[in-house]
Amino acid sequence: MTSSRILIVDDEESMCQFLSIMLRKEGHEIRTASSGKEALAAVAEEPFDIVITDIRMSGVDGLDVLSGVKEIDPSLPVVILTAYASQETAIEAVNRGAFYYLTKQAKNEEIKLVIRKALEHRKLRVENRLLKRELRLHHDTRKVVGRSPKMEEVYHLVQRVAACDSTVLIYGESGTGKEVIAREIHFASARAEGPFVSINCGALPESLLESELFGHVKGSFTGAVRDKEGLFAVANGGTFLLDEVGETTPVIQVKLLRVLQEREIIPVGGTRPISVNVRLIAATNADLEEKIHEGTFRADLFYRLNVIPMHIPPLRERKEDIPLLVDHFLKRFDAKGRKRVAPEAMEILLHYGWPGNVRELENNVERMVILHDKDLITPDDLPARLRSRSESSPIDETDPSSLSLEDLEKRHLVRVLEQTGWQKRKASSILGINTSTLYRKLQRYGLEK
Repeated sequence: MTSSRILIVDDEESMCQFLSIMLRKEGHEIRTASSGKEALAAVAEEPFDIVITDIRMSGVDGLDVLSGVKEIDPSLPVVILTAYASQETAIEAVNRGAFYYLTKQAKNEEIKLVIRKALEHRKLRVENRLLKRELRLHHDTRKVVGRSPKMEEVYHLVQRVAACDSTVLIYGESGTGKEVIAREIHFASARAEGPFVSINCGALPESLLESELFGHVKGSFTGAVRDKEGLFAVANGGTFLLDEVGETTPVIQVKLLRVLQEREIIPVGGTRPISVNVRLIAATNADLEEKIHEGTFRADLFYRLNVIPMHIPPLRERKEDIPLLVDHFLKRFDAKGRKRVAPEAMEILLHYGWPGNVRELENNVERMVILHDKDLITPDDLPARLRSRSESSPIDETDPSSLSLEDLEKRHLVRVLEQTGWQKRKASSILGINTSTLYRKLQRYGLEK
């Protein structure tokens, strides 16, 4: 039999010794704990394949150990072993997620059989989770479309951050697909079986956002006729996306900081903290460091969120992905699968600036599929705005009105950097931005000395 790590929890030393001797003979590695508190600390620090716990212990009893273990690792089987069997405690143990309920009078072979079944159950759950993760990572199920070098970098980073539980801060303009990337991280992670919850922090006023995030208790404010579970609690065991986190108020930012530091929330009007096991991903289209400079965003919260930064490139920086995206959206919106885009029309799409990014492209493809019956989409079928703002006509570099805001900013950055001999600290001072902000802009525009 393959060796497994088993934690035995009992305040009777003789029972720990008896079970340890019996299970070591079966080839297992054993650790014992004489209290529920010691057991939960061990599970939080070390990996185990099964926990066997007595139910009657002073302080943290066996049912508390069961609940605590399930919060740390829901797939870890817990076997309850007791000298005082009762139907009520057995039902409660099963309801809390116990794998099995045994009396201490059980025969050795019966105990061994339950342990073998629990270990087989654990092995199957772990294998199932790993297989699902491999399928998501290596099969073409991702909703993010693109094969440009910049998007390949994003895919690679998604796979790397999915393997850990660190907080991620996704930067990107509106419409670039920040939520889609967050979902990719979630479904490629060990939390894939848990919920994925998202909220746009800029879409709700402070009072409503606070209630949505953390929940509230009955009577905490007018209209609170019953207790309400917050979205952090709903996302327990999964991933929570805070979209447009830069739009949060100082009051909300303080509470978010507590979630990241203490891993617990307090509902509006409540007094007791509630533990949450959530992987947090934040997204923003704002310059948070500039907001810190302005005094509208907390620096300590930024550093907690910015553990792993990800930048999603705008569509204008990966135009080679436009044909793939157009084909993807045509397949989604054209039920018959007949429509295609003429080369002349595709040329216009390739040269358009796409200020609304992928979302704007998606909306235009959907509009063209619905409004035009013919199978071939020509330039005449494109919205006039796309044709008139296409960059297919030459740009007059001497006329600032013909340049986009991004082009103007890029030219200004280069001009200041050249004046300072590419001294970035001096250039950032002249530009009135932080050095880290300047570095991010240089990376965004691909500028090098």
